[in-house]
Amino acid sequence: MSQSNLISPDAFSSHLYQKMLRINPGIEDLELYEFRYGLNNLIPEGGWECVRLEDPASIEERVSKRSFYDSIQIKPRMEDRIVLDEKIVHLTRMLMVGLVTGDYLEEWVRSIFYFDIRGFYFLHRTEYFTTKIRAHFGGKPFRQFEAKEMGLERLQAIGYKDFKAANAEVDGLFIEVVKKIIAAKGTPVVLAIAGPTAAGKTEIVERLIDDFKQGGKKVTSIELDNFLTDRDYRETHGIFTQGKKALHFNLLQKSLEDIVAGKKIFIPRYDFVFATSSHDLDGNLKPGEEPIAIEPADIIFIEGNFPFLIEEVVHLIGIKVVYLTDDPVRLKRKWKRDIDYRKKYEPSYFRNRYFKDQFIMAEIAYRPQMEVCDLCVDITGAALWMTPAAAEIVNSDQ
Repeated sequence: MSQSNLISPDAFSSHLYQKMLRINPGIEDLELYEFRYGLNNLIPEGGWECVRLEDPASIEERVSKRSFYDSIQIKPRMEDRIVLDEKIVHLTRMLMVGLVTGDYLEEWVRSIFYFDIRGFYFLHRTEYFTTKIRAHFGGKPFRQFEAKEMGLERLQAIGYKDFKAANAEVDGLFIEVVKKIIAAKGTPVVLAIAGPTAAGKTEIVERLIDDFKQGGKKVTSIELDNFLTDRDYRETHGIFTQGKKALHFNLLQKSLEDIVAGKKIFIPRYDFVFATSSHDLDGNLKPGEEPIAIEPADIIFIEGNFPFLIEEVVHLIGIKVVYLTDDPVRLKRKWKRDIDYRKKYEPSYFRNRYFKDQFIMAEIAYRPQMEVCDLCVDITGAALWMTPAAAEIVNSDQ
């Protein structure tokens, strides 16, 4: 493309629009003038010709390092409003200019990044299935279906009905496999399901609970976040939320031991509004507070981001599951759920936070759990992965 066309905003946007049709098919649902609405928020003060491109290798190296994501601000402000972090803006501008000039191949951009129309920015694709993780599951899925989530690719936001319909086959298989493993292991059994935000964990747990109850099983759940200590204490001492130091760990360990033994337990109650625990740091109930009573059950669900990364309690968990949906789909679910319905986040704060968190959480929570779990439900790939030991249990019932 000529430099004069790069200087012209109209020529630039027209050329970029054609390129972006092949980056994200949902762009076809936008008229050119609508595309320009989003693009106008990204035009540099000096025009597109002032954007200096980096070579693809340098970009890949940067977006593959934790330090880049640690540096992202989630609440940068301009004129008293939250704006998109300048490093995210710069990355998106470079990719757009590189596509227009031909310096960045479309295939390369698609393989490393995805473009979210609603947020109108590029995000890095997170790798979940590393060589080590694939080897943990015997090198291939236990079973794989047609990936129907691809039909959701052009949508700007996704509700649960569409999400559920696209994943019906792999979800159905997962539920049947869990029932077979529990039948083989016996009860009581602790079932922990980990996974990224908006992957569908809550919904699949509700479906499992309904199924077990219909089969006459008694079911309960333990939310790990209720074991958090006061946030002020954690922040004062620089304690990261995703780890046992952030928890009333002794209470957690004793609670799991007791409920697996068929005993009624009383666990802390965390106030998510005031970010305080019902228990003090010594594990004693604070005056005026009330713990959560949990009756023994056949199947005990553990809900949380890192349920089986705690070495001291992992032996108490009978079935370890990671329920995974790729980042682009989860982002669209969060636009619908957290922005449209819940009105939970300011949009630019949300864009910054999602960009920042996915790489970090994959590194510290999800890939480590995929390396040790029994089952992994790859929703986007419509595949159920399981360890050879789990597959042997399931196949022995056939």
